Amino acid sequence: MLLEPDQATKDKPDSSGFLRPSALVLILANLGPVYGVLFLGWKVFPVIFLFWLENLVIGVLNVFRMLLADPANRPFWVLKLFLIPFFCVHFGLFTFVHGVFVMGFFGGMFRTGAPFPDGTIIMGFIREYRLALPIVGLAASHAISFVVNYVGEGEYLKASPIQLMQQPYGRVIVLHITILAGGFLVTILQSPIVGLLLLVALKIGLDLRSHLREHRVDVQPALHQGD
Repeated sequence: MLLEPDQATKDKPDSSGFLRPSALVLILANLGPVYGVLFLGWKVFPVIFLFWLENLVIGVLNVFRMLLADPANRPFWVLKLFLIPFFCVHFGLFTFVHGVFVMGFFGGMFRTGAPFPDGTIIMGFIREYRLALPIVGLAASHAISFVVNYVGEGEYLKASPIQLMQQPYGRVIVLHITILAGGFLVTILQSPIVGLLLLVALKIGLDLRSHLREHRVDVQPALHQGD
């Protein structure tokens, strides 16, 4: 069966997408961990912890994406009254449990007598490893993509809040299974700096692939799914 021209074009890799301003900003923002590894002496934990903090940014921005999605569709506004609170609770719990494991396995919080990770512990890690500026950079990258691509290019006009609610989970699961596996490998390498830089490079590649796919495919109108 032959693909329709629009479908064939949609499925082709968009090499020009790598030159999108939002893609370039994403790459630059992800270079923050490289600076931390080379000049701040970061080991495995602050790198993976920073990537976990990024999930919080993604979750917050996804709430705004869902809120703006397909504003002309009146039934969606009723649906959003349920979907957005459900996403906040579900994704919040998902991210919290994920963070407990990150801080437990890599931050030593599973040791006997260690306090349960809470907001105070998280802020302490941010200050200790000087993560404020890197997380601001990553947050700015996602915010720029939201403003330029989602709002500025009108992606929100065709977006489905149902699809948007599911979208962050796939990214987090794929990315962090890879990152966690890489983190365990880095801890046993004789050259941890090389391993950490490879880990950051892998994360940039996964992020860029997800970014280009998201802004090419995932915002297609929900009514066209069955075509």
